[in-house]
Amino acid sequence: MILSIITGTGHYLPNKIIKKDHFMKHKFYDNIGFKIKKSNEEIINKFQKITEIEERRYVNEGLFNSDIAAIAAKRALNNSKICKEKIDYIISAHNYGDIHPISYQSDFVPSISAKIKNKLQIKNKKCRPYDMIFGCTGWIEGMILANQLLRSKYAKNILITSSETLSKVTDPHDRNAMIFSDGAGAAVLSSIECLENEKYGIIHYDTQCDNNEKLYYLTNGPSLNPNYKKSLVNIRMNGRRIYEYALTEVPNMLKNMLDHANLHLSDIQKIILHQANAKMDYAILKRLLKLYNYTSLKKDFLLKIMPMTIQKFGNSSVATVPTLLDLILKGKMSPHEIKPGDTILMASLGAGMNINGIIYRFPNKKNKYEKKNTSRKL
Repeated sequence: MILSIITGTGHYLPNKIIKKDHFMKHKFYDNIGFKIKKSNEEIINKFQKITEIEERRYVNEGLFNSDIAAIAAKRALNNSKICKEKIDYIISAHNYGDIHPISYQSDFVPSISAKIKNKLQIKNKKCRPYDMIFGCTGWIEGMILANQLLRSKYAKNILITSSETLSKVTDPHDRNAMIFSDGAGAAVLSSIECLENEKYGIIHYDTQCDNNEKLYYLTNGPSLNPNYKKSLVNIRMNGRRIYEYALTEVPNMLKNMLDHANLHLSDIQKIILHQANAKMDYAILKRLLKLYNYTSLKKDFLLKIMPMTIQKFGNSSVATVPTLLDLILKGKMSPHEIKPGDTILMASLGAGMNINGIIYRFPNKKNKYEKKNTSRKL
């Protein structure tokens, strides 16, 4: 029996910390192009109260999406101890490619995954680079695709990266843009042969795509300020619609996924949700808990099962879930920890609208696969 296990993780956080003072001199406009009359302090404080975002990270000038993806990828490879030439696929989740520093246009040629392979100096011509454009759900969908390739014996080791430099595609006149940030995460997923009764690694997954009337809840558009001409491509979202959709659809999909895996929510030690908006994440978890008739819904209980990074890192799109996972595994999210044998639920919601999730169980002890690979070096 072939299973897919995580053999290494890594992430990259930009060192430029952006606090609310950064936005105090911005001129904010509404959706029909009129300047908002409220003071910036009132706008920013209300935004922070809802999202809980105190800080976010932006990349330094001259650093591209593919650069930070390659950094996270190298760290994941080092952590895995798997030779980079043994990687069969690179699946790169992102949405905007590299952003040209003058035209602010998205650059997808060559692909981000091909650039990552180049920056890692992987010589193996059989290592195939794929880009995954799937909204904020891209990294989890990349993991799902990798799992299918591994279990079908088309590959043995796959590198899945996630990276975004959203600070380069945000409208400075849109108050919603304060939610976005930059970052990168990565994981190496490998196949392992095991006994029929063993059950760990990716044990179940699901994806739901509502691409009809909900397609444009999150999209691109010109600046809300009609006089702003710096960039014609700015991320734009209908926050209220996304919030309502998330609360209606995400909890039900997660419960269905657990049901199909013959698991109860009590079998899950950690829930790692896409860090989009603290208020929305709390509401999703509360609704999921209510589906199981949980009565203890205090905030400290929510934070115990669902670690949060959005307060300090903002919403880095595809990078939020793998970044949070890597921080926990590296012991940098105390008191949160993941122990051998723990089962976690990872889920995300993104442009489309797309929802997906993975149920992952960590091996009870160091398995034979890991021992076999400890001698491999980059």
